[in-house]
Amino acid sequence: MSAQIREIFAEYTPLIEPLSLDEAYLDVTENLKGMEIATEIAVEIRAKIKAVTDLNASGGISYNKFLAKMASDLNKPNGQAVITPRNGPAFVAGLPVKKFHGVGPATAEKMHRLGIETGADLKEKDLDFLVQHFGKSGPYFYGIARGIDERQVKPDRVRKSVGAEDTFAQDIHAYGPALEGAKPLIAKVWRYCEANCITGKTVTLKVKYADFAQITRARSLAHGFQSPEAIEETIGGLLEAVFPTRKGIRLLGVTLSSLETKSADSTGQLQFML
Repeated sequence: MSAQIREIFAEYTPLIEPLSLDEAYLDVTENLKGMEIATEIAVEIRAKIKAVTDLNASGGISYNKFLAKMASDLNKPNGQAVITPRNGPAFVAGLPVKKFHGVGPATAEKMHRLGIETGADLKEKDLDFLVQHFGKSGPYFYGIARGIDERQVKPDRVRKSVGAEDTFAQDIHAYGPALEGAKPLIAKVWRYCEANCITGKTVTLKVKYADFAQITRARSLAHGFQSPEAIEETIGGLLEAVFPTRKGIRLLGVTLSSLETKSADSTGQLQFML
């Protein structure tokens, strides 16, 4: 389905930058359909995704990547939203920084300690202050606080990892259910690898507990993982080390990184075929 959706995107523009397994940035400033209104393009794309895959899709339309991503979250799971250049700065000013794309829980907590709760608070801080406290992310935060994001859509972006995670309806307290919860995540990651003829050398397990504390555990292989069973065996071993636990597990994530193309002439290894 991911490949089918990508084909639909490609009908409108070659400028497609994957953001995750089910998200992408599209630059439709000059599009293959000659359409002048981006909202109409989003409506068409979402309708085609529904017709081809029977999946709902949400869309965000704006004049830069940051605001387009924020707009895409406004009317999920089956809608779209627009943030115009006129409305962009005001939208950012009223938005809690913890909801900013690119601001994780740790950064949001640090901003909270510095008295930064909203985009308006962030805008009050000068560039030197933001660089002092957030390093290389400082200029990015300075820009997005003003509705400015100069990043271009990069269709040649090199993916560094592929992952999937799931939040459970009920907290998990035992190894067996945890492994069962991880299996669909492993399958999702592996389907992407097979479709793109890649593998990875490092698998990472993410565990988030009911109190939102989070840990990660990783293991690497010299020549990469060659099957979903190999990933499952490794994830199983990493999970075993987590139990017994006094806290319920709310979320699990599986990520494969150190990606590399699967060579066609590898010997003694499973071959991937499209």
